[in-house]
Amino acid sequence: MDTKKLIKKCQKNNRKAQSELFHLYKDILFALSLKYCKNYNEAEDNLHDAFITIFKKINQYNFKGSFEGWMKRITINKAIDKYKKAPLLDRNLNEEKIADTKIDPDALNFSLDELLTYIQELPDRYRLVFSLYELDDYSHKEIAKMLHISEGTSKSNLHRAKSILKTKIMSRNNCLKKIAISNG
Repeated sequence: MDTKKLIKKCQKNNRKAQSELFHLYKDILFALSLKYCKNYNEAEDNLHDAFITIFKKINQYNFKGSFEGWMKRITINKAIDKYKKAPLLDRNLNEEKIADTKIDPDALNFSLDELLTYIQELPDRYRLVFSLYELDDYSHKEIAKMLHISEGTSKSNLHRAKSILKTKIMSRNNCLKKIAISNG
């Protein structure tokens, strides 16, 4: 069944169509949830919450623009909403200009799963900004609006996220070098 017909059936609360839509997009939206959530279980919860909202609001989709993009926006917003309620976003940081942290390309010899784990371990405010900016190409202006923070705070949080990731990557590589030396 083509996507447009499937959406129209979902708009009529057809359970079979909803199940088909879920199975068609669950993996894409789960992978997206993993970028914004702390762990696998939290990503599963976010996926569940996102699909509840998708099915509640599917009548608002007007077939203009990408349906997948519409669902991704809902999924990201669900993850962000959870953290907006928590008092973890640092809204009063100095808005000084912050230079990007550089990571040695030789240090990038690890799997995507390892990188995702490092991203998930970031504090919420840093993980959200890092994922929005680096993984989903939002601007600092857009991030500031979404998270109700200043652009300077968005830049600062990105810088801090990159610094933490760099430290973890370098620490991991130093451990691997020590293991290689001891085995050599």
